[in-house]
Amino acid sequence: MLYRKIESLIEEHLLGDSGKILLIDGARQVGKTYIIRHVGQRLFENFIEINMVEDSLGERLFAGTKTVEDFYLRLSMSAGDKMHERENTLIFIDEIQVYPQLLTLLKFLSQDGKYTFIASGSLLGVTLSQTTSIPMGSIRKVRMYPLDFEEFLYANGMNEAAISALQSRFLKSEALDETMHDRMMDLFRKYLLVGGLPDAVNVFLETRNIQRVREIQAEIHDYYAADASKYDSENKLKIRRVYDMIPSNMENKKKRVVAKNIEGKKGKTFIDYRDEFEYLIGAGIALNVQAISNPQFPLSQSQGKNLLKLYLNDVGILSGILYGNNMRAIMDEECSVNLGSVYETVVASELLAHGHTLYYYDNRDKGEVDYLIDDYESLSAVPIGVKSGKDYTVHSALSTFVSNEDYHIKKAYVLSNERKITAKGKITYLPIYFVMFLGTGAGTENLIIK
Repeated sequence: MLYRKIESLIEEHLLGDSGKILLIDGARQVGKTYIIRHVGQRLFENFIEINMVEDSLGERLFAGTKTVEDFYLRLSMSAGDKMHERENTLIFIDEIQVYPQLLTLLKFLSQDGKYTFIASGSLLGVTLSQTTSIPMGSIRKVRMYPLDFEEFLYANGMNEAAISALQSRFLKSEALDETMHDRMMDLFRKYLLVGGLPDAVNVFLETRNIQRVREIQAEIHDYYAADASKYDSENKLKIRRVYDMIPSNMENKKKRVVAKNIEGKKGKTFIDYRDEFEYLIGAGIALNVQAISNPQFPLSQSQGKNLLKLYLNDVGILSGILYGNNMRAIMDEECSVNLGSVYETVVASELLAHGHTLYYYDNRDKGEVDYLIDDYESLSAVPIGVKSGKDYTVHSALSTFVSNEDYHIKKAYVLSNERKITAKGKITYLPIYFVMFLGTGAGTENLIIK
């Protein structure tokens, strides 16, 4: 079984007494149902699972449910023998977004307190934005992502002691020796190929067959794109167009979405496609990095409204689109291939999975930076640059940005393939694989971001 860090969060919540219902949000195929089922069956004697997609395609038993009493009555028709006490009965409502009224009903199920509940959904960001009565105060919503790099390391045989030793090196600003570095870079490159979708990771571990892995990634990629038509038939073509443009946008210098290119119509602006962007981001199949107009802490105060960059939610899907079954582009570091887009996708997904909100800054005169995150310890913005080539110290735009005293930058990072950890002024150079520790830990030196 694949190790998922969210398992401990689910367990702690279910064993706690917060009075709230845990709602796991995330794109399809990231492992939500599997991990909830695994924890629920282990902790509760009576585990009841209802999949609302299956219900909607069959009896539609829960389609008209509006009251707590009605919900219990309908549930008892199929699981009455398992409905006992709160302490030993967990009711798992899967794909809850199919019946939006059930999201509102969660508040009353929580207040009723008769059973323990947990729910999950694949389009909760979209559905909640369209729900008139959101049960705030009664739910705890947590987003789940594909396996991050640390979880991929566990899947490939690393244990807690090894991860802890790596983190210790990171916290002390100590580089790995060449043998360890080469091993980490080998696993990092395999992560670029495989990504973090559980089905793809499992097939990779079982077969080491890149063609099989690519088939799974392509199927899920098509599934994501087709999903739009089920929930937004009016705008499905535009949603599909924006989604399909993400890989090509990554190959452009600016990497941001250009509104006029979506339909090839002049005069179109960001606001014309706001719903399409919100769908892709809310569904969890695209990751957003918002433009910032004034790169000072807290970054949310000057968030731009009309510019953003979008990344695919899984780097394996992206590398499959770009390179197909040819592994040499990544594993052999082909000199003619620019891996910047896949490196940036990994960094975006890692930082978001660690709870950061991502921003970027681009100003011709004042400098630019790939990512900006808030550092609540130093009360400053932290710029992060990503380099996939050997010229990792060449970054005039970042240097200009960091040297601007108006921004009050205290530290910055450049992530690259370089083994050594060095510092030059405010900029610290880190191996790319240490991105998994940005935002974790506490303590010393200038490498800690809380």
